[in-house]
Amino acid sequence: MEHETNNTPAMADFEKEINDSFKKISEGDMITGTVISVSEKEITLDLQYYAEGIIPVEDYSREPDFIAKDMVHPGDEVTATVVKTDDGEGNILLSRVEANDVLAWEKLKQMLEEKTVIDVTVKGIVNGGVIAYVEGVRGFIPASKLSLNYVEDTNPYLNQPLQVQVIDLDQEKGRLILSAREILREKAQEERKKKISNVEVGLVTEGRVESIKPYGAFIDLGNGLSGLVHVSQICEKRIKTPDTVLKVGDTVKVKVIAIKDGKLSLSMKALADTAAEEVTEESFELPKAGDATTSLGSLFANIKL
Repeated sequence: MEHETNNTPAMADFEKEINDSFKKISEGDMITGTVISVSEKEITLDLQYYAEGIIPVEDYSREPDFIAKDMVHPGDEVTATVVKTDDGEGNILLSRVEANDVLAWEKLKQMLEEKTVIDVTVKGIVNGGVIAYVEGVRGFIPASKLSLNYVEDTNPYLNQPLQVQVIDLDQEKGRLILSAREILREKAQEERKKKISNVEVGLVTEGRVESIKPYGAFIDLGNGLSGLVHVSQICEKRIKTPDTVLKVGDTVKVKVIAIKDGKLSLSMKALADTAAEEVTEESFELPKAGDATTSLGSLFANIKL
């Protein structure tokens, strides 16, 4: 009797394992399994079930140029939808594409909310932009969102890696819009901040007029830096618009007069004022009438005629 009592818990555990192994799986269920083998035609999953799961390669991913043996490996965990509980050979037929349609959009919505940075590879060139896939979903990157400026020729981007963010999506219409521009802009701003941190008020340097606005001229200082010379800081005399004095492409000398919120305020007028002060300091007083002869004589004393 003691022997039977000791075996009772073990038998109960064994019965539980049997019951778990015969868990009910129905068509439409979403289940997760572990990849145990990969061939050119299908991926086989261990489902912790009496039958193995089979995912045909065409039902694993919609990405063009998808090669199962290169992208799926034994040990990978895969979530898929049950298409048939018996494929005719005793296996459970699965589709990762169907499961992905449900799971992917939830992930994409989260990425949109969190502004997640995503690494993608451009897989296609279309009118007005390029195509990349995120979570198996086809995404469109407009040419205006590929770089900081509009990209006329998108062909060089084909098969190139890119960092993007989800900026818009519509699950019902299957629309996913991606952008690299926001990430590039943020990086450019960070680089600009680092460069500006090395600039001090009072610095005098040369730059090139890159654009002219009614309120002033933007000066390219090189090394990715630029600043604004307000119309009131261009010259001593009052002018209505900068283009009466400057034109795009002109090389000018400027002085940094302020740095605020990562922006450089420049002045050409300040240099003219400084030059005037220097002339005043270097000028000398004319001698008084009584001293004129002596002073002039001393000036010519060493001159040989």
